[in-house]
Amino acid sequence: MAQEEIIFPNNIRNIRLANGMKMTELARQSNLSLSAVSKIEKGVRRLNQKQLLNICNILGCKLSDIFIKETDEVANQWQNEIKRRMTDNEDGGLKIFGSGIRKIRQLQGKTIAQAAKNAGMTLSVYHKIEVGQREIYENEIEPLAKSFNYTTDGLFDKIAELYKAGELNKQINKVKERVKSVLVPGNPLTDIDMHDSLYGAKIYDSARKKLVPVFGVPEGKSISFRKSDTKMIVAPMMLEGRKGVYAVVPNSKRVNGYLPESAYVFVDSDTPAQVGDLAVSIDKNFDSLNSEEATTAQIVLVRQDARGKIYGQVSSPEEKIFGKTLHKVIMIVME
Repeated sequence: MAQEEIIFPNNIRNIRLANGMKMTELARQSNLSLSAVSKIEKGVRRLNQKQLLNICNILGCKLSDIFIKETDEVANQWQNEIKRRMTDNEDGGLKIFGSGIRKIRQLQGKTIAQAAKNAGMTLSVYHKIEVGQREIYENEIEPLAKSFNYTTDGLFDKIAELYKAGELNKQINKVKERVKSVLVPGNPLTDIDMHDSLYGAKIYDSARKKLVPVFGVPEGKSISFRKSDTKMIVAPMMLEGRKGVYAVVPNSKRVNGYLPESAYVFVDSDTPAQVGDLAVSIDKNFDSLNSEEATTAQIVLVRQDARGKIYGQVSSPEEKIFGKTLHKVIMIVME
């Protein structure tokens, strides 16, 4: 019996249970079917970037929390399951057949999408055949062989030839190595299709590049400031991937209401503010702060007094703030 391939091992189920949330509630809030959420939690359904970010927001977790690490209990369970499946599939010849198909595809310079289309298969079905997670049916053999310009017998002969020559060992070992590469985002292996073990790392890198952390939110007469990536928002396109950028939610009471609390102020920590700039003034040294340490901040207009000393001007009530960290505001986005 064919088994669904685990393509995205994750901690979603553990985080959901820790939050006391039922699967039906996660499905409702994420606008996904119960079946889809179940498959996502099992790791047998791919998540697109939008779905991943949405689930993070619903569960109130970091993007990095979703991805399993080698020390997680889930990782051991997943590795054991992958090893068991690989043994079963190797005994049944599926791994050799799939690796042979992949080697032939690569020799002919076809992408996995092109090969699936030529064989009249969906990308998902074709990919599972290549990685040895699905058997090939009789009515599928001939179209698959023709897509590579072989007869049915010719295809099997070519795979047998490749296997005897040791050409498939590298292919099979790549599939084995995939266990390591999806565990920790940003730990990619080279020369492997994105549809294999790079999927987890790719989606993490792609999603993380579009996000910036929210370090500050209004609290009383100031802004509560913490260098943590617990809360993330999608960055404006021109800021994607730019290092040192963070966001704060303005305290509209201290800026005469010209910045509503529904706005986000984007700040560049690598750019010191100059006279005339709008800036975020932080009560402690920014570089010395850690994710557990909270301080306060204000949005200020940078000014200079008669003695040449730089300060931040706050309104409602007026206040001059001296000797603090000043980071330049580079963009304001209204929600």
